[in-house]
Amino acid sequence: MNERLILIEGIDPLTLFGVNNANFNLIAEHFPKLKLIARGDEIKVLGEEKEMLVLEEMIGKMIDFFRKYNRLTEDNVKDFLNETDETLSQTVEDFGDTLVYGNHGRIIKARTINQKLLVDMYRDNDLLFAIGPAGSGKTYTAIALAVRALKNKEVQRIVLTRPAVEAGERLGFLPGDLKEKLDPYLQPLYDALNDMIPARKLNDYMEDGTVQIAPLAYMRGRTLDNAFVILDEAQNTSINQLKMFLTRMGNNAKFIVTGDITQIDLPREKDSGLVPTLKLLKEVPGLSIVYFDSRDIIRHRLVKYIVHAFDKLAKKNEEENNNQNN
Repeated sequence: MNERLILIEGIDPLTLFGVNNANFNLIAEHFPKLKLIARGDEIKVLGEEKEMLVLEEMIGKMIDFFRKYNRLTEDNVKDFLNETDETLSQTVEDFGDTLVYGNHGRIIKARTINQKLLVDMYRDNDLLFAIGPAGSGKTYTAIALAVRALKNKEVQRIVLTRPAVEAGERLGFLPGDLKEKLDPYLQPLYDALNDMIPARKLNDYMEDGTVQIAPLAYMRGRTLDNAFVILDEAQNTSINQLKMFLTRMGNNAKFIVTGDITQIDLPREKDSGLVPTLKLLKEVPGLSIVYFDSRDIIRHRLVKYIVHAFDKLAKKNEEENNNQNN
């Protein structure tokens, strides 16, 4: 018998489970082959792997419904349970159309709920924020969108940037040219590009400026027209740096900003400008924010539980600090 732990995020477990566990009991009755045990913000599930995947997907849909409409009634739960088996058994592999065909015929597409949401939001917004934990695919999906836009001639170039926090954006002391100085900080971006563009073609693109990789400090003074621009690790930027970056946006440009507010590497976390920028711009038309969570983590299965454990620790420490201050 297989065992799976489903994490409840984005909704109060009491709302999901219902009054006197009414919703939870309906769900349990609908999956008689599974044993469900509710424990705080987790559901421990025992049973067949396929059934557990269907259950996890359905709970994810319920949570997304609540996040969109701020309600989840018993009737809503029944509606989800009454969906056809074909719909319920749809796997994350079916979430999206192919974005690009990578090297060796690899199909690159949205593979989780929020990756699909990012792709959908891209159609109607020129500026996107993708916020979430490590391994959730936010940067990879953003780069896939950029490569697709380049191949479809929607833009003329791709610009990737990251704050080089470890070097304080002062890279002169490192040996080599600019590219060699930046490589240690930008390797994740190279890895994604190498998945999607043949090595020789990528080298040509970088030589003629079609694909550009630059530290955030080098963006000042530029106007980026006809470009798909991605700022990665935005949690390590100040509010002034973010303002500088966002105001580089030119005509026919697409900007995606990715970040993880739980992994701030600045000397003082409060110096990060990402959270205040999100609050400041959330009502701006033509801009959308997509929040990823541990359900989107598609690395080793242990990663989502590691992230969840550290999140719980952070919340506990925050509560203790608040109690001490009060």
